[in-house]
Amino acid sequence: MSTQTRPQQPRPKKSATKFFGPAAISFPTWAYALFFFIIPLALIVFYSFGYKPDQFTAIATDRLSFDRYPEAMSASFVSTFFATVRISLLGTLLCLIIALPFAYWLAIKVAPARRSLALALVMVPFWTNFLVRTLGWQIMLSPDGFLSNWMQSLGLLDGPLDILYTRTAVQIGVVYNYLPLMILPLFVAIDASGKKLREASYDLGAGKMKTFMRVTLPMAMPGVVSGCLLVFIPLNGDYVTATVLGGASGSMVGQLIANQFNTAQNWAVGAAMAMILIISTLVVVGLGFALLKLGQAITAKLNSVPLHDGRA
Repeated sequence: MSTQTRPQQPRPKKSATKFFGPAAISFPTWAYALFFFIIPLALIVFYSFGYKPDQFTAIATDRLSFDRYPEAMSASFVSTFFATVRISLLGTLLCLIIALPFAYWLAIKVAPARRSLALALVMVPFWTNFLVRTLGWQIMLSPDGFLSNWMQSLGLLDGPLDILYTRTAVQIGVVYNYLPLMILPLFVAIDASGKKLREASYDLGAGKMKTFMRVTLPMAMPGVVSGCLLVFIPLNGDYVTATVLGGASGSMVGQLIANQFNTAQNWAVGAAMAMILIISTLVVVGLGFALLKLGQAITAKLNSVPLHDGRA
């Protein structure tokens, strides 16, 4: 009697999720955060407690202390820091003022078939190197550049344009460089706010401005917050725009930090300056969130309808 042997079933392969769980699926995310954010930030924190032992050595960490922080808080650093905060806040506000009507027009007025082209035009500057874009503004804002000659030909200026290597030039450069980071989240938020809600507002007698203020803008507030964060945080640490367009009179904190690392070779003071900038940025962002929550609470209180015996 012949016996029939069953074919051997292949053993199931052990997947990575069996050993690491759901974290294996998110490996690219936490690996990127670990190697490009957490570890570099930890090194900056560690180096800020070190010191420069001699003129040929950039950092020594055999003796840790807080001495570099008072050294970093020099008069030039403090004045440059407050100038940086002003440029960052004003740049974020200008980006919001410019991006809000443009994102509204893009999300509501532009036909869906043409939105892809409009979004591509918004993203075109991001396809060009950051330094090259800033150098383009250096050429445009120069006294013998196109903008200066054009304004003189129209009679708007009596002489050459004289704003290059000033804070005004830096302000123009940062608004141009970071404006797409404000437009994109605003467009997504306004587009997701819902056409039906706006139509319902119109049906109830509200005009375009009232519908925008009472329906569209509150629904788009997450986009406003995201756009402000995406612009303010990198703008606060920008040093390329200030170096190319600002010169000595339009310097920002990022330049001072880069000079400590690259020119002075004093990594401890540079790391202390970087930590002061990071902590200050977090404080400003926290105050912004607190003011936003307070404004939302006041608005909700003003718009609420009091009830008396169960009736409005």
